[in-house]
Amino acid sequence: MAVTFDDVAAAHERIRAVARRTPVLTSATIDALTGARVHFKCENFQRMGAFKFRGAYNALAQLSAEQKEKGVVAFSSGNHAQAVALSGKLLGVPAVIVMPTDAPKVKLAATRGYGAEVILYDAHNEDRQKIAEQLAAERGLTLIPPFDHPHIAAGQGTAAKELIEDAGPFDLLLVPCGGGGLLSGCAVAARQLSPQCRVIGVEPAAGDDGARSFRSKQLETIGTPDTIADGARTASLGPNVTFPLILKHVDGFLTVTDEELLQSMFFLWERMKIVVEPTGALAACALLTKKLDAKGMKVGVVISGGNVDLAWAAARLGAR
Repeated sequence: MAVTFDDVAAAHERIRAVARRTPVLTSATIDALTGARVHFKCENFQRMGAFKFRGAYNALAQLSAEQKEKGVVAFSSGNHAQAVALSGKLLGVPAVIVMPTDAPKVKLAATRGYGAEVILYDAHNEDRQKIAEQLAAERGLTLIPPFDHPHIAAGQGTAAKELIEDAGPFDLLLVPCGGGGLLSGCAVAARQLSPQCRVIGVEPAAGDDGARSFRSKQLETIGTPDTIADGARTASLGPNVTFPLILKHVDGFLTVTDEELLQSMFFLWERMKIVVEPTGALAACALLTKKLDAKGMKVGVVISGGNVDLAWAAARLGAR
């Protein structure tokens, strides 16, 4: 199921009246540190606090009247959960969300706050997709996966479309990667709007399935990653949509450790005055820790979300 730039453009028209055109921020401090001209696409300011709203709304908006009436089911560690819940609320679609028991409390509370029914599961002993598929079969719900769906990937790609329209073209685009919906959609947009731009996915070192798959050209699966980047605790890229798109449009992968990620997250808080969650800081972390030489380049960085548990973050800040 290929996704084209036309799909991204159509998604943008579909969501533009409800999604925020999030700001593009710069930092003289970060430019000086990296030797690059860096532009941050701040999806932490998106509705429900993350880019996921783009894909979820695009997918739910295209359901049939019967599907909307019966409702949807999704599985997510948090941001896709909130995105589907909010999109369902806006479109009048009942939503059931399968979430891990250790999901950040702020994400659980927000998902319930948007009116969704939350079903908890043990991420280390249960299969969330199987639970969701069973609920779909029992209740007649439509399954909205977090990334391996053409409408999801096309919706996520609108973030890069806006970034390039507002501040591009770029030499380099750094994008966080969990299941690959954001990365694949952004890569499709970049190929059309900034063809010379190199697109790099960034993963936590403990969850480097995407990097492994990219190198081997075969889909590789790992166990549930033990990382503070909860939005990237995926076992693999999507076999049907995101992995093929990534092989076609992405130029490489980088990984960062949890300690590097934590330090970069707090750096963004302190220097740019923006609240970013660990997963949201992945791409920025690769740049700040100089995993690649961006000197002299114009660089786009996607900040994917800001739904961080402040009590959790304060505890780690105090331990620095």
